[in-house]
Amino acid sequence: MTDNPYASPGPENNPAPLKARWKFGLFHLLSIVVIGGLGIALLIPAPTRSRVAARRTQCKNNLKQIGLALHNYHEHYGTFPPAYTVDSNGTRLHSWRTLILPYVDQTELFNKIDLSKAWDDPVNAEAAETPLYMYHCPSAPGPNNHTSYVVVVGADTCFPGAGSKTLSEITDGTANTMMVVEVDSEKSAPWMSPMDADEQFILSVGPKSKVSHTGGLHALLADGSVRFISSNIDVKTRHSLMTIDAGDTVGDF
Repeated sequence: MTDNPYASPGPENNPAPLKARWKFGLFHLLSIVVIGGLGIALLIPAPTRSRVAARRTQCKNNLKQIGLALHNYHEHYGTFPPAYTVDSNGTRLHSWRTLILPYVDQTELFNKIDLSKAWDDPVNAEAAETPLYMYHCPSAPGPNNHTSYVVVVGADTCFPGAGSKTLSEITDGTANTMMVVEVDSEKSAPWMSPMDADEQFILSVGPKSKVSHTGGLHALLADGSVRFISSNIDVKTRHSLMTIDAGDTVGDF
């Protein structure tokens, strides 16, 4: 008698046991194929999933560090920094990212910058080329001296431009007010550049927008927390998150 479960039974074979063994053999084989296939499917992308999760966590931690720096700046000066500084002609000189350098352990770099001259003046070239990991989302490829994090500039936001706002002016609630958001590499800019996002940019983000993380983007709120904002969030909620004193109610987001 052969041990092959697929062999045809001979005249002296008992068909019933062989049929049962044939079913068992096929089931066993299919089980191995299915389980093995699932194992391979789970095993291959696991490192990729791990890297994606790690980059997303690092991006979130970058924003938390920026949030802490903004609050430490506020504690020292009594206000948040302006979105940008200007000269006597109103020309933009430096970004808020430059102003908070001492609060992200970059005092030495800050002291090398001539704040009286524009960020892209030759005297500030060395500083402008310096990469700062906390200003760059690891999921956004691009020049190392570019930033993934921008503030929302507008009259009713935390950063009205060359002016400054205080925590007490955020009457809509710090947990419901957006300060900093991330952008993808195509919209990034040198971190020293006094260029940020306007309200229209935030309102234009949608399901088809290019983002660094699947499904949405990270946002730093005025209370220092970081939330992941879905690309599907409705326009009304996004607008409510940007304003500091509109008296509107922000729902779930």
